Amino acid sequence: MSALRPVPVPDARSAPYWEAAARHVLVLARCGRCAAFAVPPDQTCPHCHASDPDFAYEPVSGRGAVRSWTVVRQSALPGLSETVPFVLVDVELDEQAGLRMIGRLLDGPGVSLRAGDRVRGAFEEVAPGVAVPAFMLDDAS
Repeated sequence: MSALRPVPVPDARSAPYWEAAARHVLVLARCGRCAAFAVPPDQTCPHCHASDPDFAYEPVSGRGAVRSWTVVRQSALPGLSETVPFVLVDVELDEQAGLRMIGRLLDGPGVSLRAGDRVRGAFEEVAPGVAVPAFMLDDAS
């Protein structure tokens, strides 16, 4: 019997993110003071340092460029040992300079990657009604 995959446990701050992901919509928190995105949102805005950033979640494209990546070949987490090897990519999203997200590359561990390769947002179903943002190589690149 295989172990169950880890699933996110939303809190009040992250619930809108995970609810949108379940619908396969990528949303990120945008500061209500300076309009910059923050991943993940915190008590203060990392850009304008407002202590009352009034973050609101807004849809983003999920498109961006690969900055770096790693191939995960072993996992001590229950439920992930059946999925190795897999590739994690560090992506700078198009919406804002320096806006980075890390996610699984769904194209598989054998894919050829270079810094700057274009990716698009995708989603990985990890449990019924639970999806995690991920990436796929953009066919246009």
